[in-house]
Amino acid sequence: MKYIKYIALALFFACGMSSCSEDELDERSIFSAEAPQRNEFDKWLLNNYVYPYNIDFKYRMEDKESDHDYNLTPAQFDKSIAMAKLVKFLWIDSYTEIMGDREFICKYGPKMIHLIGSPAYDEGQITLGTAEGGLKVTLYNINAFDPSNPDIEFLNYWYFKTMHHEFAHILHQTIEFPREFYEISTGNYTGAGWVNISDTEALQRGFITNYASTEVHEDFVEIIANYITHDAAWWEAQRKVAGSAAAYIDAKLDIATTYMKETWNIDLQQLREIVQRRSSQAASLDLINLND
Repeated sequence: MKYIKYIALALFFACGMSSCSEDELDERSIFSAEAPQRNEFDKWLLNNYVYPYNIDFKYRMEDKESDHDYNLTPAQFDKSIAMAKLVKFLWIDSYTEIMGDREFICKYGPKMIHLIGSPAYDEGQITLGTAEGGLKVTLYNINAFDPSNPDIEFLNYWYFKTMHHEFAHILHQTIEFPREFYEISTGNYTGAGWVNISDTEALQRGFITNYASTEVHEDFVEIIANYITHDAAWWEAQRKVAGSAAAYIDAKLDIATTYMKETWNIDLQQLREIVQRRSSQAASLDLINLND
């Protein structure tokens, strides 16, 4: 029996070697060696995102990068140009300014930003944006944006609060915030039930937004994102609505402020001032021409 097996193996390898020897490798590569065709916007993205920050800014909706649970449409070309300029000016450049160089965003920033033209509807709820493992941020509803009227409240609601929210997730996933934050609202988180709570109710329970009541990590990043993208008058108005529960919001902000300073050397108040100043300048930006 062993003898028969050895013969069979010998024949198998002989056939295999014979087949391999008869194959001729094709000298042509399956990969194109030609440089991709790039329009002026593609070249602008190379110079402002890819080369300095290693961020792939995708404005052409790619099926493999899109969530197939939604019916989505691509972002319009002119609005993609405007959004690319705004994301750089209001988000990337804010962190570059406070850190003094590009290294922080190069190291911790998402490696891809993907624009989607339409909103993402899910059983009556709208997804403002998503982040995947700290590598990709997707922004939805780009086609609702009017580049000729860059209203900062609209921009913050749909896009830039989302950018700061998702980036704060990247930071705490890299180095977790103190356990003391967990204890402030223990037992009061609502999970998926946040959709049934108004912002007023959320404030009076010690959460800066209703979405912050989902769970502790969303609570943490909502504190940071809302503090940065709103001015002092807005923040104080929320505290008044919160009433006695403002003490919980204050405690959360104190921990977040200390965490950002001690962990990342970022003064949250200074970052807020930078973002607010840049937000006030958004209306004067040239969001059409690719001349910078």
